[in-house]
Amino acid sequence: MITPTTFGPTAPLAVVGGRLATGLRDVTSDLTALDGPGFWAVVLTFEGEATCARFDQVRPAVPWTGARWQGPRRDSWVSSLDRTAFEDGVREIRDVIAAGGVYQVNLTRRLSAPASPAMSIPALGAALAEGNPAPFSAVVHLPQHGVHVASASPELFLARVGDRVWSSPIKGTAATAEGFLAKDTAENVMIVDLVRNDLGRVCRTGSVGVTSLLATEPHPGLFHLVSTVVGRLRPGAGWAELLAATFPPGSVTGAPKLAAVDQIRRLEPVPRGVYCGAVGWVDGDRAQGELNVAIRTFWIAEEHLHLGAGGGITYDSDPSGEWAETELKAANLLRVVSSSEVR
Repeated sequence: MITPTTFGPTAPLAVVGGRLATGLRDVTSDLTALDGPGFWAVVLTFEGEATCARFDQVRPAVPWTGARWQGPRRDSWVSSLDRTAFEDGVREIRDVIAAGGVYQVNLTRRLSAPASPAMSIPALGAALAEGNPAPFSAVVHLPQHGVHVASASPELFLARVGDRVWSSPIKGTAATAEGFLAKDTAENVMIVDLVRNDLGRVCRTGSVGVTSLLATEPHPGLFHLVSTVVGRLRPGAGWAELLAATFPPGSVTGAPKLAAVDQIRRLEPVPRGVYCGAVGWVDGDRAQGELNVAIRTFWIAEEHLHLGAGGGITYDSDPSGEWAETELKAANLLRVVSSSEVR
């Protein structure tokens, strides 16, 4: 039987924001604690379950030595939605859009492979750092709390310095910088409007704006369109209020958000868990922090290693093209993680 403590070292740790955090002090689900003292690693599931872990020792992260990642065979991965079911889901979303129920829905599937006691989430984080580097990568390993997460996320959900906050949603994926479609631009602009509305619920009137729209960013194996929305928190608003206004991230729900989440629950056969939630850090002493959108993210639960892949569906979506986009997003990650050793 695989227990929460068998995946890697027994000592808890986090690698977030380029820092290695050790010496776990306490763990809470209370988001108001993030405005108190200390350095916190944060994991939020898509369904809203929060794990906030405060650490006593924080220092610059260095590459791991010793343990090597031992991943599953490439042919052991199975999908929660096969190609037919996923493409049928795209068609159903297009029907709902045509009927006026939503503008866009992010449809995803979960890839899973059996976990083994030899698997170490910190070692997986090191393998990803080498084989799929990402600007908002994170590792959170809390064996006594059943939290085993290694993220290679390219996407910023929320950053905060004092009362200044910003979000950089990604919508639009292509294999080349010239490969974006009109659909990709439409996806991005719709989500920018959603993020502006979300931040407007908790920011000072007139402070919310768009500082970058539809910028092209290269990432391992693909390109994304990225925009940035900024604002200033209202007096008295902290992390709990900010997350209540903005979570889950709009780029992985769709628009309008509540209607899109209803479609997600109807069409996706398993809960998303950590996937499409958020992972990152908060320095309560300095009122700073950074949370990613937990895409390109692996986690261990129910004796399996999991990875999610998906994309935004609009009326112009082609079902086979949307399936191909999920394959593109997962391809490099599966190449790295299905290897028996760090690349």
